[in-house]
Amino acid sequence: MRIITDFDGPIMDLSDRYYHVYQFCLAKVKQPNQPLQILTKVEFWMYKRAQVSERKIGIESGLTAIQAEEFKELRDRHAHQLQYLSLDRVVPESIAALARIQASGSELFVMTLRRTCELEPALHQSNLDRFFPPNSRYCLPDDYVKHGDVEAKTKLMATALTELPPDPNTWMVGDTEADIVAAKTHGIKVIGVLSGIRDRDRLAQYQPDKIVANLAAAVAFILDRQ
Repeated sequence: MRIITDFDGPIMDLSDRYYHVYQFCLAKVKQPNQPLQILTKVEFWMYKRAQVSERKIGIESGLTAIQAEEFKELRDRHAHQLQYLSLDRVVPESIAALARIQASGSELFVMTLRRTCELEPALHQSNLDRFFPPNSRYCLPDDYVKHGDVEAKTKLMATALTELPPDPNTWMVGDTEADIVAAKTHGIKVIGVLSGIRDRDRLAQYQPDKIVANLAAAVAFILDRQ
């Protein structure tokens, strides 16, 4: 059996990083003495998981429409900068879930839209490289120009399936529509997890085989079926 998991969402919690960048961008864009209604982290993450646009988040926080556009552009430039990646945290129970996959003898791969320079330090920092040696990592090259997450993830899946021997019992675990579409395009069973950046309603629109709380629940579902 083979289990392919996304990195951000199933394994890493990005909410601290995204909320920090949100606060940073608001502070940069606002006028002196301009009153703001800064969202709590819970409110902010609820908006993100419901795919509320950055512009609307800015307006909900008290920015004008013009400021909200500047806020959106500033956020897009900063959200994935290497200096902020250290704010990511391992999702509770994901380490135990990865260890359970290894103990089961199943093949384990990570498939992420991070670039190599973003993935490798995160794996090392969180001691996750013990689960994912270099030949089990599928990510974007550092010079890759991304035109859309769904397209990029589907191409990455195609690359993996070309390189790996066929295994009809292959599962994908992810937290976004890109993961679900990539898996379904290639006839792979897919589980959506709610520990990432999409809520249940958004995931359900793409009809994964199952929606569960997190990677641990996904692994339990997969392995208990064997």
